[in-house]
Amino acid sequence: MFNLVERRRVYYIFSAILISIGIAAMGFSLVDTGSLLQVSIDFTGGTLLSAQFTEAVEEENLRTSLEDFGLDEIIVQELQAIEREDGETSYPEGSRWSVRTEELSAAEVTQLLDVLNNEVAPLDMEATSTSQVSGSVGDEVTRASFLAILVATVVVLFFIWIAFRKVPHAVRYGVCAIIAMIHDILIIVSAISILGLILGWEVDALFLTALLTVVGYSVQDTIVVFDRIRENIPKRRDESYELIVNRSVLETIHRSFATQLNAVFVMIAIVLFGGETIRQFVLILLIGLTSGTYSSIFIAVPLLVSWSKGELPIIRGDVNE
Repeated sequence: MFNLVERRRVYYIFSAILISIGIAAMGFSLVDTGSLLQVSIDFTGGTLLSAQFTEAVEEENLRTSLEDFGLDEIIVQELQAIEREDGETSYPEGSRWSVRTEELSAAEVTQLLDVLNNEVAPLDMEATSTSQVSGSVGDEVTRASFLAILVATVVVLFFIWIAFRKVPHAVRYGVCAIIAMIHDILIIVSAISILGLILGWEVDALFLTALLTVVGYSVQDTIVVFDRIRENIPKRRDESYELIVNRSVLETIHRSFATQLNAVFVMIAIVLFGGETIRQFVLILLIGLTSGTYSSIFIAVPLLVSWSKGELPIIRGDVNE
C-alpha cells in the first residue's frame, strides 16, 4: 500500500514556501503602498454610477471608455434591466450597468456621463443615477467575515468533539481541521497579494465571499477524511495509527478529487469565457478550493500522525493509539 502520509514533511515544506512567498508579497505591498493588500473602493469608498441603455452594451467597450476617461479603479457589473414606468417589459436588447470608481466631483460625473452617452451608446442612454459609496460598508463586511470564520471555528470544534467523542484524543481532530482551514485562508490571502502586485487585483467584497466559501468547503472535505479514520480505528486495532490514517486517506482520496475536478472544470470555463467582473472572484475561488482539497489530504491528516508521534514543536512525546 502506498504510504502517502510518510511524506508529510514534504507537504509541510511546500505549504510553508507558498505562504512565505505570500507574506513576502504582502511585506513588499506594505512598503510600496502602505497596505498589506491592495483594497478596492468597497473599502476605501468612491462613486457609484448606474446607467440604463436601450441597446445591448459590451462590457469591454464600457470598460475601455472608462479607462480612456482616466479612471484607474473600476468595478463594472451588469445588472438586471429595470421596468419602464408604464409597467411594460424592459427593453429586450437593453442593458443596465453599475460602475464603481474612485470618488468623483459633480463636474467629473457630468463629464463621465457625456463620455458614456457619446462613445458607448450614442443617444441610447436613458436613466442614470449616481451616489457616493462609503468605505465603512467594506469594513462592516470584513468584520462580519471575521465573525463568520470565528463562529465556524467554534462550530467545527464542537461538532468534532461530539462526533469523535469515542475516538482517542478527539480534540486533535478539531485542532487539525482548524489548522487546515487557517492554511487555506493564508493561501488565498497570499494569492491575492501576489496577483495584486502582478495584475493589480484588489480585495473587494467578492473576495471575502470566496474566502468564506472556501472555509466551508475546506472544513467539509477534512471532516469526510476524518470520519473514515474514525470508522477504521475500531475495525483495524492490529494496525498502527499511521497505517490506519494512510489507509483512510487512500479510501477517500478519489472522492475528494472527483468532487474537486467537477468544480474545477466549470470554474476554468468561467475564467476563460466569463466576464471581467466575475473572473477575479472565480479564479480566487478556484485557488481556494484547490487549496482546500490539498490541505484536507496533505495537511490536516498528516498533522494527526505528526501529533501522535510527538513531531510537532509544541507537543513532544510518543502517544500509543
